[in-house]
Amino acid sequence: MVDNTPSRPKSAFDHRLKRMRTHGMKPDYRGSATDYPTNQIVDCGWGRLIFANTFPDMSDLVETIRHERPDRRDIAFYVRDPHVLVGSAPQELFLDPSHTYRLNLSTYRPARNRRKGFTIRRLSSNSDANEINALYSSRGMVPVPPEFLWSQIDPRVITVLVAEEDESGALVGTAMGINHARATDGADEGSSLWCLAVSPQARFAGIGEALVRRLAEIFQGRGLPHMDLSVMHDNEQAIALYEKLGFERVPFFTVKKKNPINEALFSGPAVDETLNPYAAIIVNEARRRGIQTEIIDADGGFFRLSYGGRSVRCRESLSEFTSAVAMSICDDKATTRRIVERAGVQTPAQITADDPDEIEAFLAKHGSVVVKPARGEQGKGISIGLTTPDEVEAAVAQARTHSNEVLIEQCVDGEDLRLIVIDYKVVATAVRRPAQIIGNGTSTIDELIKAQSRRRAAATGGESKIELNDETHRCLDAAGYGLDDVLPQGERLAVRRTANLHTGGTIHDVTAETHHVLIDAAIRAAKAIEIPVTGIDLMVKSPREPEYYFIEANERPGLANHEPQPTAERFVDFLFPLSLPQVVRDTLNRESL
Repeated sequence: MVDNTPSRPKSAFDHRLKRMRTHGMKPDYRGSATDYPTNQIVDCGWGRLIFANTFPDMSDLVETIRHERPDRRDIAFYVRDPHVLVGSAPQELFLDPSHTYRLNLSTYRPARNRRKGFTIRRLSSNSDANEINALYSSRGMVPVPPEFLWSQIDPRVITVLVAEEDESGALVGTAMGINHARATDGADEGSSLWCLAVSPQARFAGIGEALVRRLAEIFQGRGLPHMDLSVMHDNEQAIALYEKLGFERVPFFTVKKKNPINEALFSGPAVDETLNPYAAIIVNEARRRGIQTEIIDADGGFFRLSYGGRSVRCRESLSEFTSAVAMSICDDKATTRRIVERAGVQTPAQITADDPDEIEAFLAKHGSVVVKPARGEQGKGISIGLTTPDEVEAAVAQARTHSNEVLIEQCVDGEDLRLIVIDYKVVATAVRRPAQIIGNGTSTIDELIKAQSRRRAAATGGESKIELNDETHRCLDAAGYGLDDVLPQGERLAVRRTANLHTGGTIHDVTAETHHVLIDAAIRAAKAIEIPVTGIDLMVKSPREPEYYFIEANERPGLANHEPQPTAERFVDFLFPLSLPQVVRDTLNRESL
């Protein structure tokens, strides 16, 4: 009878045992060769990579995994008998739901053409280390102490690459590679790829692929036979990339310790997959604290949270603690402006679009105006930078499709700053920038807009897209372009003037550098409206400077837009302060005295 069962790939340990037996050497009582480096581990900063194939004694492997630090995520890789290992400590360990893929470096061929717009290079400064951590945080990955990345890794063992935009110098991608031969003193002869991350704000395609290829070329040049990686079984986009590059799936397994970081991997799906990112981020935070969650209407983002004797219904960040009066104030932009202005918040000049003579005089006085519906959200119906009566008339007609009442406002130059206020404290601030495209010298503007829109949609779960409408055509006309024109290589072109995420805008965290005057203005505006959770929009010269104009208040701000700031945590703190550990509550109480 022929056994067609595929044989298990041999580990370095297996090969060394075979060589020792061939030369008449005897392994010890545990089955390990006396000259074989056993129990090999490499510290990667985010946790330890444990080479399970170098552990002859399974009890040693279990004990090693148990010693994982609370703020790290260890990975036991190349586990030969995962069912036996997990069965020996089922309350502590779990089989990671990921696949292992291998790239044969002896047959790998580098790409012929290099991507343009960014450069792949090695980590070269402490600033790089800090930016890598920011990127890790934005992707929900475990941060690494910056001093570890910059000064404590052995470059012969760990290679850290970054992708840097050529024009802006922004770090938009990173990857880490491990040389197994160096890390294990020859106990394992391959290499592996970890921590591949690309910024959701990246404007160029192919960054992830370029990082993977560069690592493959580095390890190929060092004579290593293969490069492995572990990828979540349902990450179809990443798997498609790896298979395109020639990676093939191999039967190796990964075991991890049950901890809060890994909770989603062993506790099952977090929430109904139809929840949008703004509802999901809150529900997931609540579940992590043991707060009961009930999805009322997933499509609308409605859910109920219950803890102890309190039950609160929410729609994303809008809860029962926001009154109907506060909501109606936010819904009416003219009323919002009057209320915050009386509280000492600086506002731009504004009129209603009712009297043509008044509109003409207003336009003559200010030169450039904004037309927007008095009610609405997500930037719908807003036109910016209008300078002629005909433009204003057309914009007013467009705005009336969203609201019967239309406002005309002084156009203020600067940057759009969103401040998230929760319980009358600013917990996050971010500059919002309008959608832009960058020319490559070959694609039409229409093709560039559609490609950028697809990238923004993929990075935001479908929340951010660039619409081709009158506002888009107005931006193109002002720049002297049409949709069928080819944008020159490297030229930037703004295709929207509103910076809303839903219209393709990008968001850039500036919490640590926001001027205290801007923070004070946001808090005063929230208190004047009497709304405990809100997004305050200011137009500013710079987040670091005190000058500003109040634009509007949003009663349901998107908390998912402000990672890595802990907006969802602070929202759940506000709803259920008793869900915080006692030591944290005591600290917060002392700070408020």
